[in-house]
Amino acid sequence: MLAHGFGCDQNVWQYLIPQLQEHYTLVLFDYVGSGQSQISAFSESRYCALEGYAHDVTDICEALDLTEVHFVGHSVSCNIGLLAAIAQPERFSSQIMICPSPCFLNMPPDYYGGFERADLEELIELMDRNYMGWANYLAPLIMGAESSQQLIGELSSSFCSTDPVVAKSFARATFFSDYRHLLSQTAHPSLVLQSEIDSLANPEVGHYLHAHLPDSTLRIMASEGHCIHMTHPDRVVREINAWLGG
Repeated sequence: MLAHGFGCDQNVWQYLIPQLQEHYTLVLFDYVGSGQSQISAFSESRYCALEGYAHDVTDICEALDLTEVHFVGHSVSCNIGLLAAIAQPERFSSQIMICPSPCFLNMPPDYYGGFERADLEELIELMDRNYMGWANYLAPLIMGAESSQQLIGELSSSFCSTDPVVAKSFARATFFSDYRHLLSQTAHPSLVLQSEIDSLANPEVGHYLHAHLPDSTLRIMASEGHCIHMTHPDRVVREINAWLGG
């Protein structure tokens, strides 16, 4: 099951699908408010926290009667996957985390997620003032300096296609949450793929996850950017296949 990150939709997996579908049955979806989902299904009370998105994941698993799921999450979806797997552990086999972060906030003295609360509040305010400008500012920052203009444009377009009301709610649920307490509760093995240069989730966050996730494997990728499934798909697929095969 491939779960996209904040501001994206299932199209971000297009660079992995040709190789993954040779070996696995793939389940792709859009969170409510993203991609081709029905915006009428959005509820502020349900989606003000990541538990609402995790409920969507378990709903899909129940509707398709899925078991032995390898959950591949990008960024915030790693937390969503943890919530879903803890709620219904019998349906999942493993968690594959691409550039995850259990908390984007700095929580001194023992945890540094990368951002001060004031910085993130300013980012949310920018969404209100100039949504298009926010999208165009954030896309190159997330993709990394080495990314092509094509990939930056794809991410920016994905941001812009997301309903601003939904995006703001998802952003708050993403950037102001703290799910570090969940890490010790996971019952499944985890693969953590962290980019060595990432403006949203630095390698220190990856090491924190590795230290607190039972039965975890950490791979620091020789890559730049937060969307390595788009910028370095071949490397990501190799790591996934090697880990699952092992």
